[in-house]
Amino acid sequence: MEKDQSLDSFTGNKKEKSEKPIALELAKKQREISIAEFFEKNRHLLGFDNRRKALLTTVKEAVDNSLDACEEAKILPEIVIEIIDMGNNRYRVCVEDNGPGIVKEQIPNIFAKLLYGSKFHRLKQSRGQQGIGISASVMYGQLTTGRPARIVSKIGPAYPAHQIELRLDTAKNKPMIVTDQEVEWHREHGTRVEIDLEGDYLKGSQSVDEYLMQTAIINPHVTITYQPPTGSQMMFVRVTEELPIEPKEIKPHPYGIELGMLMKMLENTENRTLQSFLTEEFSRVGAGTAKEICENAFLLPSMSPKKVTRENAEKMMEAIKKTKIMNPPTDTISPIGKELLEKGLKKEINAEFYASVSRPPAVYRGNPFVIEAVVAYGGNLPEDKQIDVLRFANRVPLLYQQGACAITKSISTTNWRSYGLRQSEGSLPIGPCIVHVHIASVWVPFTSEAKEAVAHYPEIIKEVKLALQEVGRDLGKYLGKKKRLNLELTKVDYISKYLTHVSDALKEILKLDDGEKSRLEEHLRHVLEVSRSVKKEDLEELQRDYGPKIKRENKDIDDYDDEESDESDSEDDESSDEEGSNEERDE
Repeated sequence: MEKDQSLDSFTGNKKEKSEKPIALELAKKQREISIAEFFEKNRHLLGFDNRRKALLTTVKEAVDNSLDACEEAKILPEIVIEIIDMGNNRYRVCVEDNGPGIVKEQIPNIFAKLLYGSKFHRLKQSRGQQGIGISASVMYGQLTTGRPARIVSKIGPAYPAHQIELRLDTAKNKPMIVTDQEVEWHREHGTRVEIDLEGDYLKGSQSVDEYLMQTAIINPHVTITYQPPTGSQMMFVRVTEELPIEPKEIKPHPYGIELGMLMKMLENTENRTLQSFLTEEFSRVGAGTAKEICENAFLLPSMSPKKVTRENAEKMMEAIKKTKIMNPPTDTISPIGKELLEKGLKKEINAEFYASVSRPPAVYRGNPFVIEAVVAYGGNLPEDKQIDVLRFANRVPLLYQQGACAITKSISTTNWRSYGLRQSEGSLPIGPCIVHVHIASVWVPFTSEAKEAVAHYPEIIKEVKLALQEVGRDLGKYLGKKKRLNLELTKVDYISKYLTHVSDALKEILKLDDGEKSRLEEHLRHVLEVSRSVKKEDLEELQRDYGPKIKRENKDIDDYDDEESDESDSEDDESSDEEGSNEERDE
């Protein structure tokens, strides 16, 4: 004790009993922050990186909510979007739908409270997942313009329409109602959202126009009316009157849970035995499977879930891995289907060839998913540029972060050279082609809260590549037939052009009369037709299917000296198309 005091006096740092630890001072600066405050400072995580992207994100979130609401209410969606230029980089975004409307008491929480929604706690395919989207758009508009959002909603003809103006209290993550009144509205039911915000309206690959066009492609049952800030009104009309099959909600699959989640479920369950817990809290677990899991974990099926320790939970996790359990049911997802995929693409993209596939369901981390793909080739598509990639997740276009997406990686690592396209190793192929890939899942693994790219799960990449290879084979067959037809038509052209000259020369050499010359010409024509790899009678079907799509390389041979050559050539052109379909059937 004396040594310590002498040391303190020597150093001049004599301790005082009244001196407080610095940790107490630091503790005074620490306080809780709300989720709204966090995203207020980190709005780029939600897709509000810049003004152009902010405008797109706001339209996207409002349209996604409208589509989900209409489909859940079994209403064919009719959505009206209007963007008004208010000057000084400020825009008013108006999105109106014919959905079921929103109960008045729920409007403030839905539009002005982050992480509030009905989709986070259920395993079911839907566009929204986190309960952040539209409320984040309201927050962004409030930050950049200081104006509240205006919502009009009506739930039925016998009910009044309510108009509410809202702000978001970011410190408490709670809504603040500015005005609340009943108004007259022309719709029997539906919702209208108006948000003023700072933005930039530009056309191009990542514009609102492109997003709505792709939304119409991936949602063929939707009619969209769009009034951009400049230019005339645009309309995307539905191509089917059938709503998508409504997906069903499922419980988590044992293969998809982790230790912490299992322990939480054990603590919160109301089941009295471990066997009933496994059968009722998970999908695809029956009584026999539950007993097998308990046996592999050396636990009694009659044991109370509340008494399961962390060590027992680890044994259960190992037992689940050893137990063979059926894949989760697939009625919880609603793929679009091959026919509607093609219809949706055809109404917006003018091409000469389309091929589509809808893969069987697969599973990642216990979550079922389906990969669908469409390829479009030719038509008005540019020939000397990289192919256009259209990425979709749960019927929503993904326009940003293409390079970080598992879909893009799958396309660039697929060997497209074997299907007739040019490609450098590890890059997207080059050619007049569009590749469209859609993932439908109960929980899409996005790389960020902005929902712009799909994470690189091996199971997802594998399924995407299998889908691409399937449509790629169809494309390769088509291009092969097209190439063979071009060669055959070139031979037909040469036969028609030079046959008369050969017969004239033989007439002079052999001193033939006109009758003998015509017989000789017919004989030569017959010999040349027989020697061709594709017979004349089979060429007709091929020409009819593929002929109009071929760009003739030897244009100079299309000019003939006499009418007979023109007629024979046109007959060959009209007849030679039928061969392709015969070859397809033979294959």
